[in-house]
Amino acid sequence: MKCPFCGHENTRVIDSRPAEENNSIRRRRVCDECDKRFTTYEKVETIPLIIIKKDNNREAYDRAKIEAGVLRACHKRPISAGQIERLVDEVETEIFKLEDKEIASEVIGEFVMEKLKNLDAVAYVRFASVYREFKDINTFMDELKKIFK
Repeated sequence: MKCPFCGHENTRVIDSRPAEENNSIRRRRVCDECDKRFTTYEKVETIPLIIIKKDNNREAYDRAKIEAGVLRACHKRPISAGQIERLVDEVETEIFKLEDKEIASEVIGEFVMEKLKNLDAVAYVRFASVYREFKDINTFMDELKKIFK
């Protein structure tokens, strides 16, 4: 494993333990050159997943896109990085439980909205307004009414 600080190729594992409810392994490493320590996570490689976009284009699944959307929705909200990480983990688990090789982006968006609704109403409405492409105040109000039911 290459050191992220100095780029040296020789690093050693000094500690390993299960992480993320036994879904990955957390490894503490030390660089043999600069003696700095860093953490890596090892996960099981999953089947390549293709996302079908709204315009029917297809692209490879990218967890970072879900994280970016959730981060934008949660901006300036009292939501910790750990809560966001758990939410994205839960969405990812739901996606891979489907065991499909291709999945519509709408399905992922619905998973995210369901999780955000339980986490923070404002973040939920923010995400929904972009995801559902609210055209006017009436569609926005309709979504708010759903929350209050």
